[in-house]
Amino acid sequence: MRTLRVTIMAMIHDITAGVLRNKLPMRKGRGRSAGKGKTAGRGTKGSGAHGGDIHWTPGREGGQTPTFKRFPKRGFSNFNFTTRYHVVNLDQLSTFANGTTVDSAALVEKGFVPDDRLAIKVLGNGAVTKKLTVIAGWYSKSAHKKITEAGGEAQNLKGEAFQFPKEKKKFVLREKVKKVAEAEETPVQEKKPKKVAAVEETPAEEKK
Repeated sequence: MRTLRVTIMAMIHDITAGVLRNKLPMRKGRGRSAGKGKTAGRGTKGSGAHGGDIHWTPGREGGQTPTFKRFPKRGFSNFNFTTRYHVVNLDQLSTFANGTTVDSAALVEKGFVPDDRLAIKVLGNGAVTKKLTVIAGWYSKSAHKKITEAGGEAQNLKGEAFQFPKEKKKFVLREKVKKVAEAEETPVQEKKPKKVAAVEETPAEEKK
């Protein structure tokens, strides 16, 4: 009997789980008889009663000039110029069938990416055993290696084979380069002891 009762309760829970709640919102400020009339549950007077602290937002200082406006802005920020991507990992790409072309439209259809407004960036988290043609804006080095080793192709947005840019040479001062070159060309010479001139001794009688 007890097991039957438990199963019935479980069934009721499953049935009512998808039912939307039909709860009416509380009506405020509609007279004292409504229960939340007159002050509408906000107490009496004060900033909280007429939209002060309740509607506080970060950076607001009650009418005073906020901090981010008082201080000057100096320097340069690259935030507005950074390239932003939708990030996808290799374990998500492994869900596609062998030989498919994976682009932003296919990823949106699968639900891995919210929209196609941004380019795709593929990271190397996971493994790929299928031969895929991936079209993305950027790849991590590990992701690019795994895709090509599996027999697939990693392409850029133009449909060409993706290539990483050449590493930039580090800036070295010319004076430092010259000193290094001179040190390599000319061997280090050993310091010879200085010659001391011999002093002739005169006898004591001649000095007098």
